[in-house]
Formats: sequence, C-alpha cells, structure tokens
Amino acid sequence: MITAIFDLDGTLADTLADLADATNYGLRQLGYPEHSYDSYRHFVGNGVQKLCYRALPEEHKDDTEKLLELFSEYYGEHFLDKTCLYDGIEDTVHRLCEAGARVAIATNKPQDFARKIAAALLPDIKFVKVLGGCAERPKKPDIAIIREILAAIPEQDNKVYMIGDSDVDIMTGKSAGVSTIGCVWGFRGIDELQQAGADFIANKASDIAEYILVNAK
Repeated sequence: MITAIFDLDGTLADTLADLADATNYGLRQLGYPEHSYDSYRHFVGNGVQKLCYRALPEEHKDDTEKLLELFSEYYGEHFLDKTCLYDGIEDTVHRLCEAGARVAIATNKPQDFARKIAAALLPDIKFVKVLGGCAERPKKPDIAIIREILAAIPEQDNKVYMIGDSDVDIMTGKSAGVSTIGCVWGFRGIDELQQAGADFIANKASDIAEYILVNAK
C-alpha cells in the first residue's frame, strides 16, 4: 500500500497571493509597511501566527495578535480569490488514486481553511485525512500530524511519502521515518529542499507519481 501525504500551500496549490493580500490588508489597517508577494515566500510555512509575526516590523512584533485577527477577517472572505492548483497537480493526484494509493494533506494552514480549499480545488478526491493547524496538535515539523494520518490507515505494509516544498516538510517526513519528496515549484526552491536532505526532488508535478509508482513495482 502507498500513502502520499501532501503539504498544501506551495505544493498542491499556489496560495501565496491570497496569503499576502490578507497580511498586507492587516498591515495597512495597523499603519505598517506592506510587503511584496515574493517576500511572503519566506514568511509562510510555520502557520499563520508565525506569518503575521514575520510580516510585522521588528519594533512592533507585539502586535502579532492584532495582525492575526485582521488577517483572519480578510482571508476568511478572500482565501480563494487567487488560489489555484499548480500545473499537473490534479492529474498527479488522480493518477496516484487510480493506482490504489491513499492520499492525505498535512499542512500548517488553519485546518478549516485547508479543508475548504481541498474541497474546492480537488472535490472528487477522497482524502484519508485533511489535517491543518489547530489547538489539538503541534505544527510541523512535529510529527503528530503524520501519526494521526497513519493511525487512520490499518495496513502495516505501507510505503509512506511526505511531499512538500519547504525544509519544514522534509524535516517532518524524516523525523517520522518516511520518504520525502521536495517540490521545486513551491515557495522555497530547490536549494532549501536539497539542504534539508529530500530523498527525491520533483521538478514538475508528474515527477511525483512517476517516482512513487516506479518504486512501488
């Protein structure tokens, strides 16, 4: 049995513009400078609270909760304005499912948003679990989210892959003892993935299915 666990932001979907717009909205309301979309590539990855903390000026980090509240207000209405699947992702996930693989999502994005995005962009995919940031478990790179997904899968003979675009995803997979696939089209790029020690680097979405299914033979 194969289990493919995907990160969401920067892996399945390009969510950067909506995340940036929501954060910049909050910064404007607080009277602080905004950031370019490209800057947000280095702010995201550890949950929205950390995103807000990183976006604030150094001397105003104590406004993190205020910015988080404004972010949530805006993002709740606009989280699908510009968000879309990356090229080839839909075909890749379908191909894995058709080959009998189980698929899941493990993200630091708030869980309710993660589930809404997965349902909107991949409505016909039956994920084993779609898990995100919540009060009940620590965020990646803690492996609690992987354990919860695998607890829902009874088979012992299970080849598991953690697939993501950042060192957080690779560290999570390695700590959990599963194979790791780094996605270069995401927010962080190939250098970070290689330095984190990804087992395989995917240059395009179809590389994910090719690697997993070849190794299943």
